[in-house]
Amino acid sequence: MKKNNYIKIAKKSSSIQISELRKVNKIFDKNFVKAIELISNCRGKIIVAGIGKSGLIARKVSATLSSVGFPSFYLNPGEANHGDLGQIDRRDILLVFSYSGNTIELTNMLRYANRFNIKIIGVASKKDSLLLKASDVAILMPSVKESDPTGMVPTTSTSITLLFGDCLCSALMYKFNFSKERFKIFHPGGSIGQALLLVKDVMLKGKKLPLINYKSNILMALQTISKKNLGIGIIVKNKLAIGIVTDGDIRRGAKKFSAKNNITGLMSKKPLFIGENVSAAKALSIMSEKKITSLLVSKDSDFKRKKIFFKPIGILHIHSLLKYGIK
Repeated sequence: MKKNNYIKIAKKSSSIQISELRKVNKIFDKNFVKAIELISNCRGKIIVAGIGKSGLIARKVSATLSSVGFPSFYLNPGEANHGDLGQIDRRDILLVFSYSGNTIELTNMLRYANRFNIKIIGVASKKDSLLLKASDVAILMPSVKESDPTGMVPTTSTSITLLFGDCLCSALMYKFNFSKERFKIFHPGGSIGQALLLVKDVMLKGKKLPLINYKSNILMALQTISKKNLGIGIIVKNKLAIGIVTDGDIRRGAKKFSAKNNITGLMSKKPLFIGENVSAAKALSIMSEKKITSLLVSKDSDFKRKKIFFKPIGILHIHSLLKYGIK
């Protein structure tokens, strides 16, 4: 076979799937709405099940549900027949995927759920299948043309089932006003978590702030800087930041000033600061550009107005950003 034929076959397969996947819109009917409402009112877990290719899709849908705040886990129907049915509680909901709907391994799980009145959302392509007959909410998948050369291997059928699962999760996210803030809670690590981190998530605050009264002398300021271990002090007057001073400023000024001199003689006025809801990645970019290791943090209102004097609510240190893996 010529190499260009591989490309032709791949494009044909892609074309078939793209065309067939449009049939997913047939699924979004009153039963789809019932499924959303059933999951929304669930007081337990969403247990997602499936065998073979449907099992792989079930795992993915379960993972997505958990990642957006709906407690969920995957249960293998085959293993459930050997003791794992005990993991299913009366408050739970079964979301079962089976393209044929007649997979023999599902039988005992469905009987168990029906016996104990555990709600089932069944997803299958056969209207008279065992799964859909046993389901409280029956989701009938459309018949689709497989995209492989034989027209027999699960390709389009798995794609449309996965697409349905993603659409189900998207609808649930919309219903519960799911936001980037909530997404961040469930994804504290990884590149997604890093991208969503805000300055307020990683800044030092409260008693960790190296606040120095503007009336303090150099010795008192040095003691505060040493105690907070950040190499910098925030000079405040009436709770507003009027300047900053670093341990390097004090060392360089030691020849000109005595320890009893006022610290304002060494401070840098108009310190750089950033709003608490700015992304941590952007803050790091500013620090890199300005070649500084610390950045003061203010309320967003003060930052947007570019106030000269502002109330410092935190301090962003390079070590904190590195700790969270911000790059």
